[in-house]
Amino acid sequence: MRLRGRPTATVTRMPFSVSTDLAADLRVQPIDEVLDRVERSLQVRLLPDTMVRKRRSVGARTNRDTWVRIERRSLCKITEQGWNGTECAAHLEGVVQPAWQGCVVWRDANEPVMWRADETDLLPAAPVGNAVLSEDPELPDEWWKALNASLDSLTAHKTRRVATPDTDTITQELVTESIRSVFPGDFDTTVQRWVPAHADLNWANVTAPVFSLFDWEDWGNAPQGLDSASLWASSLAVSALADRVRQERRCDFESRDGKLMTLFVCSKILGPYAHPEDPRLGPARYMAEQVVEELQAG
Repeated sequence: MRLRGRPTATVTRMPFSVSTDLAADLRVQPIDEVLDRVERSLQVRLLPDTMVRKRRSVGARTNRDTWVRIERRSLCKITEQGWNGTECAAHLEGVVQPAWQGCVVWRDANEPVMWRADETDLLPAAPVGNAVLSEDPELPDEWWKALNASLDSLTAHKTRRVATPDTDTITQELVTESIRSVFPGDFDTTVQRWVPAHADLNWANVTAPVFSLFDWEDWGNAPQGLDSASLWASSLAVSALADRVRQERRCDFESRDGKLMTLFVCSKILGPYAHPEDPRLGPARYMAEQVVEELQAG
């Protein structure tokens, strides 16, 4: 059964970044016409009591035991590769994810935005949490093995897609600007290895106790270690969990690119939009200082 909004661990909601598209918020915006269009196009009925509304997406279970995720995205956020991440991820072998069933896409008649609804199988279990965990979910060893197998399989694939974490296309320029804006120093920020990444790996997008990785809208090539660093950043309020992520994904964190990605995710925590009550501030600052020293030492 696919469950949304019912995490198995206590969480604190804390954004990694602040969007500039503040006018649109699907949590409060009327969307009856959008829902009607999706139901007609996919020939399903969305179950109202299962609906989960977020700022730029809405999800609900259907009468045929599938899940439909509806997203609103500005035209300026849709690159030449499109925004069909969930559809393109369907061919990834060795990666545990809900099977993709189909979609409907259309341009809004009144605003410079596109709408997309993807239908997938239900999740095998509930999402672990949202954004920042405040308690250890105490995941079994089998779960970590499944995570590692999926991430390792993902990086072995080839794709022309480019990852868009937080809907921003990740480039060398973005990596350098993000790191330098918070961590000036005498070290090179050039990425050496680009591999396929989920690009939005946090505790809201994985399930437990049965592992599955979902919400593939932003996947594509990214610096090695982006996914590992992102999951670590989502764990920083629970030191034991953050340590476990680093232990399990040691090969990423010990690489030079993995160190750069550690600084990249830390820049989002410690940068201009830092939340003064974010429990990750201290751990992120401590780790960033250590990583900067390692990079400067060569």
